[in-house]
Amino acid sequence: MNRIYQTNQILKFVFIAVAMIIVVASTIFTNRLAEKLSVEETKKIEVWAEATRQLILSDESTDMNFLLNIIEGNTTIPVIMTDENDNMLQHRNIKMPKSNEEMFFSRKIARLKEVRPPIVVKLDADTRQFIYYDESFLLKQLYIFPYVQFGIIIIFLIIVILAFSSTKKAEQNQVWVGLSKETAHQLGTPISSLLAWTELLKLRHEDDKLINDMEKDVRRLSIIAERFSKIGSKPDLKPTNLTEAMNNAVGYMKNRSSNKVVITLNHPINELITAPLNVPLFEWVIENLCKNAIDAMNGSGNIDITVKKSNTKEVIIDVKDTGKGMERKMHKAIFTPGFTTKERGWGLGLSLAKRIIEEYHKGKIFVKQSEVGVGTVFRIVIPV
Repeated sequence: MNRIYQTNQILKFVFIAVAMIIVVASTIFTNRLAEKLSVEETKKIEVWAEATRQLILSDESTDMNFLLNIIEGNTTIPVIMTDENDNMLQHRNIKMPKSNEEMFFSRKIARLKEVRPPIVVKLDADTRQFIYYDESFLLKQLYIFPYVQFGIIIIFLIIVILAFSSTKKAEQNQVWVGLSKETAHQLGTPISSLLAWTELLKLRHEDDKLINDMEKDVRRLSIIAERFSKIGSKPDLKPTNLTEAMNNAVGYMKNRSSNKVVITLNHPINELITAPLNVPLFEWVIENLCKNAIDAMNGSGNIDITVKKSNTKEVIIDVKDTGKGMERKMHKAIFTPGFTTKERGWGLGLSLAKRIIEEYHKGKIFVKQSEVGVGTVFRIVIPV
């Protein structure tokens, strides 16, 4: 199961890496193309400047139409022509403001000076004019195109990931519910038969203590079937003595773990802590956390469970073990269905616990702290 999770993570990384390569390649190609177009625009402006100079110095023999065609042919590149004192003489392809034209052109010329030197048009030995020009709107669009493309790809990736995640989650929910209901249904009939058989055995062998133990185990199976039947249905939450529910879950785990495992429950003395719970499902969560802790400790170590009120609206439950711990990158991954570090595990226990706490009890469950070789602390927050 862990391999499946790792494979999915690798595929996501490869998908994002390919998208980034596409964006980088596109950016490099577009920038090179923009640089070439910028050179072409500069040459075009130089021709335009020469045509303007020729027109100013024209006489009767000058082909005016040819020069005017060149000048009028510039329909994209913003141009400002000034005298030696930066007084604007003419302009092309510049969107005029509604007011303060003089200030507008003064700022525009100052900005263009910073970008590139102007083209000098010599009319005679003592008279010069200057042509300031900017990149065309099309060239500017070409420069920002890779970033727009990058944004579109990012949005597309987010939509794909969200759609894939929601679809996958919906499918997982259907599998969860279907499997749980079918399990409860399949367990129902043999459990009913076993209950009837234990009652019959009690009548025939009243003093046999083993029959009482057998009855407890059958009752336990009945509780497990009830838990499975509640998955997928809106749970019935009732105000519950949290300490009592914790004692039941911890007591059950103590009876079914070795003497090498010490489970300690710490809770406020002489203080009633109540919370809206579905007791069978909530106890299931505590049992799952304890089972995972026992596995992490290889069947030997300490489990400390602490119950406390954080404020008037929440109660906090910390489950601390002395197991092998985990790296930080695994803190969220362990709640993913199918993720497990066990050779024979299915990776369903913690994902089921998360579903019960967050979806059914509107609380939170997460890894509060973990250190490799030291242990792990799981925290449950339940609204009260």
